[in-house]
Order: sequence, then structure tokens, then C-alpha cells
Amino acid sequence: MELKNIISAVTLSIAIIVLYTLFFQPTPEEMKKLRAEKEKKALANNSDMPSLDENNKLTNLSRKDALKENERVFFENENISGSISLKGATIDDLVFKNYKIKLEEKEKVVLLNPRVMKNGYFLQSGFVTNSKNIQVPNSSTIWSVVGNNKLTHNNSIKLIWKNDDGITFEKNISLDDQFLFTVKEKVINSTDQTYNFYSYGQIIRNKKPDISGFYILHEGPIATLDDQLIEEDYDDIKDEKFFKNASKGWLGIGDKYWITSIVPPRDKDFKTTFDYKNKFRVNYISIEGIEAGPNDTIEEEIQIIIAAKKVETIDGYAKDLKIDKFDLAIDWGMMYFLTKPLFFAIDYFFKLVGNYGVAIILVTICIRLVFFPLASFSFRSMGKMKLLQPEMTRLKELHKEDKMKLQQEMMALYKREGVNPMSGCLPILVQIPVFFALYKVLFVTIEMRHMPFYGWIHDLSAKDPTSLFNLFGLLPYDVPSFLVIGAWPVAMGISMWIQQKLNPAPPDPVQAKIFMFFPVFLTVILAPFPAGLVIYWTFNNIFTLIQQFYIQRKMSVKTK
Repeated sequence: MELKNIISAVTLSIAIIVLYTLFFQPTPEEMKKLRAEKEKKALANNSDMPSLDENNKLTNLSRKDALKENERVFFENENISGSISLKGATIDDLVFKNYKIKLEEKEKVVLLNPRVMKNGYFLQSGFVTNSKNIQVPNSSTIWSVVGNNKLTHNNSIKLIWKNDDGITFEKNISLDDQFLFTVKEKVINSTDQTYNFYSYGQIIRNKKPDISGFYILHEGPIATLDDQLIEEDYDDIKDEKFFKNASKGWLGIGDKYWITSIVPPRDKDFKTTFDYKNKFRVNYISIEGIEAGPNDTIEEEIQIIIAAKKVETIDGYAKDLKIDKFDLAIDWGMMYFLTKPLFFAIDYFFKLVGNYGVAIILVTICIRLVFFPLASFSFRSMGKMKLLQPEMTRLKELHKEDKMKLQQEMMALYKREGVNPMSGCLPILVQIPVFFALYKVLFVTIEMRHMPFYGWIHDLSAKDPTSLFNLFGLLPYDVPSFLVIGAWPVAMGISMWIQQKLNPAPPDPVQAKIFMFFPVFLTVILAPFPAGLVIYWTFNNIFTLIQQFYIQRKMSVKTK
């Protein structure tokens, strides 16, 4: 009966999807037409704005040689180091000093690369104009340094360029002690003419990077515009350009652990665009031009944050700089309300004990305490089910030829004894969101990257590196990656199997066999998951076993 209901539900769902696709969903041609009309309308509304298109010629130069091609001004603080190319005044060289590419290596994480490289990744900003009569700086412009030639936390730099018409463009760049560049852009008009200028900033990435997050994590163009979070995939903007006008927000490109972002001038309308023209671009341009009259000076200020996505840092910038929803640069996911508090709980215990693995175990204990009443109710119900096993077996034998009668007798038995056969599933259902929230925390937060536990676990955000198939390193050979089923996943599977033995066996023999296979299935599935997540699941099983064993033993004593 239950199987028929499931088949009916699935069939009905498929029918609804097919009918919607056939009769209600727009055809690809209609979707394409709608997008074209939307883009045409937006372009018409912004027809006075100048274009930011520029061509880059890529080379096969090494990073070292590409950095030597142009003169540079260097920057450094306790967290980052790099340089700004004087050709185009482009931030195209940045290294995170406190983060290594791999745990066992010394090489630091490099984020930005010069524009001529195939994996070029860089930022530029300034002013553009619609006027054909004057020159404005572009990617080929050679800027000059005035005064201090190194950018540090204590020393800002000034870059200038003057065109042939007597207009001077100036950049004053400062750097805080973390990841923030503040750029004050000036246009000094020494002529007797009036010109309109548009402020802009853009991030360019020549090619799509290796994506690490699959479906659980967004990597690519991101923004919050007028309170709306925008997340676009690289492949999506190859197919369709995204654009939106806004009056506040920020824009950038996010990786798993890193963010490159620009905050446009405050309280001014701007247009944001994500597109692909042989390179990925995320940019803004002011909608209203700024008028520079004769002997006049105009100025705009933007903020550039190129950061490791450390929660304290990102939240700090969001609060101190009043950047709208900048905390969403970290992909907390749809369960933000659960994921972020869970991170803070783990981080709190980490600051107490100094080990994220121990902090995860302490959070597991707290979760078990919260769910203790629910779990106790469930275990009592399962204990009753186990005590009813002889009677259930008798009923099966008695009504083995009449399935309907057996179902009726079983339901009458459950009702008479006050047992709910589904109550055992309740704690699992409640804990599934916690499990996925913890997975998200371990996957996206840089705080747990390269953090050790004890023994062989040197990185809680990576899988357990040992394998059952070489006896966890005792045998002197390596195994293929798909056979790397570590000690912690095996411990998790064993704890689940023991826990299963304390539960009443399912009445259906097929279900019983499926349940027997389940611990093995989960062991294989969870083997590639972060070790911290498997440690959580293992200790959760252990604490569950203790609670379940105590309750069931107490019940068996009462019945004697």
C-alpha cells in the first residue's frame, strides 16, 4: 500500500512538471526575445554612458616575467603584499602572506595576476568620458609616482597623469592593516572648457578558475545591489550579460576562500554589469556624469577590498564601513540563520580550547543537550517497539497470508501500547539541517582551513587521508583515491552499525536488509567529506548510543 502511494506521488509530480514545461514554461525563443528586449531597454536608459570596453593581448609570459614588463609601486602590510602596475594604474599583483596553497608547502596563495597572463586577474578604476576631444587614462596609460613610492599601512601613495589638453588625473591610494584599499580619484581641469566625467571601477578575470564548491558553494560574480543579493555563475554570464542599476551596494568576484570587491561612491546611482567578452568582467559606472568646469576639481572615493574571507574581517568591514550586506561575501547559504550561529559557537569553543576539532565535539555535546528531550522520547518509543518484537513476530506468523489484516492488527497493537513507529525518525529529521549547516561551515569558512585535530588529521576541512585498504598506513603502499576510506569514516560507520543494533528491526525483511547496508553506504559516501564533519557525526553517534543504551536499559529493568 505504501509503495503504491509513493509511486502515485512520483508519477503525479512528473506529470505536473511535464505539463508545466509543455504549456506554461516559455520556449527558448521566447526567453531569448525577452532577454533581448530587457537588454535593449536598459541600454537605451543608459545610452549617454561611455563604454568600458578595452582589448587585452595575452602572452605566454611567466608571472615573474609579466611583473617585470612594467614599472611598479609596491605595497605591503601584515596580511598582503604585491604591487600596482604604473601602466594603467592597475592592481594586478597580490599575495596573501598568511595563507599557504597547501598545508605541507611554503608557497603562499597568489590571487591577482598581470593582465597579459592567461590567468590574469586584476582591478582598475578611474574616470571615463563621452567626449571625443580629450584623452582619459586607459589600460595603456603610464602613470607617475609623486613622493612616497611604497604603499604601506602608514604611507599612502599618489599617482598622476596629465593629458595634452591640460587636464590632470590623480589617484591617492591608502592601505589599512588588513585588506582595504581606499582610492580617491581626482580630475583637475585647468582648461577653460567644461567636461562630464563618469566614475568607474572594474574587476577583470581572463579565464574561469577551477571551481571547488560544486552546487553547495557559489564562486564567481557576486554583488548586493539595493538590498538584493546577486550571484551569477561564470557559465551563465557567458550566455547572458547581467546588468542592474542601483544606488547602494558592492560588487565583486568571490572564490571559496577569497573575495575581490569594489564599493562604488556612496549615495550615487550606478550601473553594475557582469559580462564576458573574451574575459570575465564585473564593473560599475556612475549613471550621472560629474561636471568639471573651467579650473575646477572633481573627486570620487571608492573602496577596494581584496580579502581572505575570514568571518571577523568580513563582518568588521561590513559594520565599520557600513557596506550593505557585505557579510554575504561568505556564502552561508539558505540556512544562514543556522549556519552562521553554528560557526560562532564553534569559534567560541575554539578560543577556549585552542583546537577546532575539540570545539566541534563540544558543539556536538551542546546539540545533543538541546535535542535531549526529543531523543529521549524517541528512544523510549523505540524501546517499546523492541519489547513488542515477540508479539509482532506472532502476528506476522498468524496473518502471513492476509497482509491487510496484518496491517490492521499491527496498527491496533501500536495504538494499544502507545507506540509510534515513526518516532525513531524524528531526531534524525531534526538533525539533518544541523548536519548540512555544519558541512557548510566546514566547507566555506577559512578559519577551519588547514586546522589540525589530533593524530593524523592535519586539516579538518580536508578528508581523512588514511585508508582502510592499506590498514591505515600500516601496509607500505598507496591506494587509488576512490579507495581512500579513512579511519574516522570507518569509526563513524561502526558507531552507526552499533546504534542500529539497539533499534528494533524493521518488520519488512527487505527494509531490514537495506538498513543493514546503510552504515556501509554512509561510510563510503562520507569518506571524501571534510574530516571535521565525520568527527562530528561519529561523536554524535557515540553520544546517541550512550543515551539510547541508558534509556533502553532503564526500560528493560522496569519491565522485569
